[in-house]
Order: sequence, then structure tokens, then C-alpha cells
Amino acid sequence: MSYGWNDVQRIAEELAEAHEGLDPYSVGFVRLQQMILELPGFDASSGRVGEKVLEAVQQLWAEELD
Repeated sequence: MSYGWNDVQRIAEELAEAHEGLDPYSVGFVRLQQMILELPGFDASSGRVGEKVLEAVQQLWAEELD
């Protein structure tokens, strides 16, 4: 099942699993966007990406690690 930019919780979970041990706050937004685009099942054509979306993903990803 695919997911997109509006699924910030799912994106955060997938990033936490795919990049264990990586501090989300050490990743710049350009790199974060690229990492998201590389996630299996991610559909970049669904929804829009912006700084607010990336900030939300970064925060939820950090929470996943706690």
C-alpha cells in the first residue's frame, strides 16, 4: 500500500526503521526529502511537500526514537 506526503506519521515510522541510530535533527531538509522519496511504497505525487511537512516528519521521527 502506498502512502504520501500527508502521511507524516507513517513517513516518520518508516524513516526510524530504515535509518536506525540516525539523529533526525542532524538531517537537513534537502536530504530529508530525498530520504523520504527513497522509502519503499512512497508516492511523491500524492500531496504537497513543504517546510512544515518536513518539520513535522522530523519531529515525529525523533519521537519514534524515544
